[in-house]
Amino acid sequence: MGNSLITLREKIKRKEIRLCVVGLGYVGLPLAIEFAKKGLEVLGLEIDKERLKRLSRKESYITDVPEEELGKVLRQGKLTASSQFSLLEGVDCIIICVPTPLKRKFHPDISFITQAVRSVSKHIKKPSLVILESTTYPGTTDEVILPLLEKSGLRHGKDFYLCFSPERIDPGNTKYPLSRIPKVIGGITHEAAALGKLLYEIIIDKVMPVSSAKVAETAKLLENTFRIVNIGLIDELAMMCHKMGINIWEVVEAAKTKPFGFMPFYPGPGVGGHCIGKDPLYLYWKAKSFGFKSRFIKLSSDVTNYMPQYVVERVLDLLKANELPLNKLKVLVIGVTYKKDVKDLRKSPALDMIEILQKRNVSVSYYDPLIPFLKINTINLKSITLNAANLRNFDCVVITTDHSKINYALLLRSARLIFDTRNVFKGKENPRLVRL
Repeated sequence: MGNSLITLREKIKRKEIRLCVVGLGYVGLPLAIEFAKKGLEVLGLEIDKERLKRLSRKESYITDVPEEELGKVLRQGKLTASSQFSLLEGVDCIIICVPTPLKRKFHPDISFITQAVRSVSKHIKKPSLVILESTTYPGTTDEVILPLLEKSGLRHGKDFYLCFSPERIDPGNTKYPLSRIPKVIGGITHEAAALGKLLYEIIIDKVMPVSSAKVAETAKLLENTFRIVNIGLIDELAMMCHKMGINIWEVVEAAKTKPFGFMPFYPGPGVGGHCIGKDPLYLYWKAKSFGFKSRFIKLSSDVTNYMPQYVVERVLDLLKANELPLNKLKVLVIGVTYKKDVKDLRKSPALDMIEILQKRNVSVSYYDPLIPFLKINTINLKSITLNAANLRNFDCVVITTDHSKINYALLLRSARLIFDTRNVFKGKENPRLVRL
């Protein structure tokens, strides 16, 4: 065992390391705070100037980060935020948590990763542990990051140790905070994985090493592929059950009474958020380079992407009885975030629905207690005041996100017509209520 490995391992064990988190978004900021709460000196590197300004004011911009916790570690000096990569020269462990968007034709965009790694390689301290958490295709750690770091003259196993550990943040989930979500870690070598395990055990109850970074990368994609395949399946069944005059919600409730061999998934207006809609397509893209086409992933993606359009078509079909031209119809969308009780608009299907309705010349408004205004793409709207008088102005109310702090009793009393995509009114029957 080399001296560099022994030195780094002992520093991690004694919590005498300085840690850097590159990217202070929905993954990086909670991670940085957890390490800082355990007494580590944490540097947060962020290139977004607005985020840095808000951090300087001790303001949280992440739903799951309470300002009290953020302010405490900032005041204590346990967490500092900067855009200067030169500060890495005093850091022992680096965790990269940057975005990985999807380009056209399902091509993963890892430019944020490569940009971060190049910046890291110029200032890395020897020896250092480098961990990637950004979701990506299998082979990124071995085939892209390792060569980039070694191109700068660094040697793996001597100057640095490299791992991949998939993020498992679930925004808004209070049952499973970061410390209670088991962590998977895969290294370029077993020694690297062992170092990563030691590091994460400082803040996480259970850390599971796997045999390679590729296994860890693929495990993350399997988790999200499992979700999109099952959501796509239940969305397709919802469309089929509508044609057959069967209540899909009752079907799911009946099926989930089976104590084995079944897990309930529920239909909805589409898939939003940072993971489920795009991450499985990294696996689809990578598999194609091996001559393999994943039909399940592609079909599931197609079905879930179609759901906003399907909801709009169902709503317009319901309104045909009004015999009004489209430009005379008024629709109210209830809830525009992608997830219940989470202030996050990323890839929200409600936004797609609003844009589709606008293109059809339908007058659209929205109400969301978490989002006072919308200015995204072609949408420029303010949340309406939810009261009986306003509700009576709309031909149809579409429930797309089932926030807790919405007066659903008021909706049921006052709306002319409700299209419920979330089964908010479970067990209720009303001639003005229609379910997905």
